[in-house]
Amino acid sequence: MSKKRIKVGVIFGGKSAEHEVSLQSARNVINALDKKKYEVVPIGISKDGKWFLGDSRKYLLNESNPKLIRLNKSNKEVVLFGERAGPAGRLDVVFPVLHGPYGEDGSVQGMLKLAGIPFVGAGVLGSAVGMDKDTAKRLLREAGINVADYLVFQGKNKIRPTEIYKKLGRPVYVKPSNMGSSVGVSKAENDAELRNATKEAFKFDTKIIIEEEIKGREIECSVLGNEKPIASLPGEIIPDDEFYSYDAKYITEGTRLVVPAKLSKSLIKKVQNTAVQVFKTLNCEGMGRVDFFLTQKGKLYVNEINTIPGFTNISMYPKLWEASGISQPELFDRLIGLALERHRKEKKLKSSV
Repeated sequence: MSKKRIKVGVIFGGKSAEHEVSLQSARNVINALDKKKYEVVPIGISKDGKWFLGDSRKYLLNESNPKLIRLNKSNKEVVLFGERAGPAGRLDVVFPVLHGPYGEDGSVQGMLKLAGIPFVGAGVLGSAVGMDKDTAKRLLREAGINVADYLVFQGKNKIRPTEIYKKLGRPVYVKPSNMGSSVGVSKAENDAELRNATKEAFKFDTKIIIEEEIKGREIECSVLGNEKPIASLPGEIIPDDEFYSYDAKYITEGTRLVVPAKLSKSLIKKVQNTAVQVFKTLNCEGMGRVDFFLTQKGKLYVNEINTIPGFTNISMYPKLWEASGISQPELFDRLIGLALERHRKEKKLKSSV
């Protein structure tokens, strides 16, 4: 008698500026999942928040073109599902492949937790903390982990360039606090660029950070696990542009990825240990990619953590695990296993006194 396949709902798209990145990632995840082990249910969320139940053949349009890729809205529109029933049927586990707000920030994780459905990746707290650059940096500093110096601004704060340059020097980098994939990120060297950069960042969030420049190599490390996470070999990003912009990550092909990074054994260990420390400090589970700057003097600064890292053709998270001896199919097996393991443990907790 053949073993019953695990029913995996892959959720992608979403109400985020990283919507198209999510579509690319979801395509690769769905293609890589072993169909002998998993029954895959694609669930796409449009930019206006509508949910669509697709099938493995026609859930995307223009799927091979990162500039034109779109969610297929001709599929059946559905409402949110619960633990026991719903248009997708009973799902055994959900793999959220959502980047940015309304997906990577704890929103969907909270919904799935309420519905009693196991899901891959960080829980509500780890997702929310990892998404907010300001909060994450505060916690990392408290743990004694190096981060770039920065200032926080919200709608009513007046931005005074002279005071910013005095504190942070120049150039500076202006970023939405809750956003990933370098969306809304700009480099500013003078007052005019700073004004334009803050306007751009405020388009994507009500809170922005202005950060000092750290000159160094861009190093990334993947983390996998729950209570006992492990770190991959590090990789290096060599951007074609001034910095690792959205286009450099997902559209253009000039950026070089060096996997594994050319580092000494001691530096590899330092990156791996720090990546695991970051993962634990920010209460992450399942998966995460930690991004660093490594200075010429060997000082390591944490830039950010991605709790739902990219799974596109050029994404570092799966590439680093492949270089570390874990293939994509095995990686997805482990991630789904970690999700189911956490759910089993949580179900044993008392819900009454």
